Amino acid sequence: MKVRSIRDLAAVVRGRRMDLRLSQAELAARAGVSRKWIYQFEGGKPTAELRLILRVLDALGLAVDVTCDQQTTPGRPARDLDVVIEEHRTR
Repeated sequence: MKVRSIRDLAAVVRGRRMDLRLSQAELAARAGVSRKWIYQFEGGKPTAELRLILRVLDALGLAVDVTCDQQTTPGRPARDLDVVIEEHRTR
């Protein structure tokens, strides 16, 4: 699934949580966040911290796969995303 907004990601998390029959409190305990944070995130909280989002995704067995959408960069050759990340890590 392409995730283009925090609301998209929140919908994925909520759907997965419900598929696993977990309450917000149970997911919060697994991820080490508060139930209130889960509630706010699932509501599309635009300022949710990425590190907490990653903990929640991990608790649900979900992973993030970042790809370069070639359609958003017309006229530019595609670059290997792993190479780009490595270039920025070494700076």
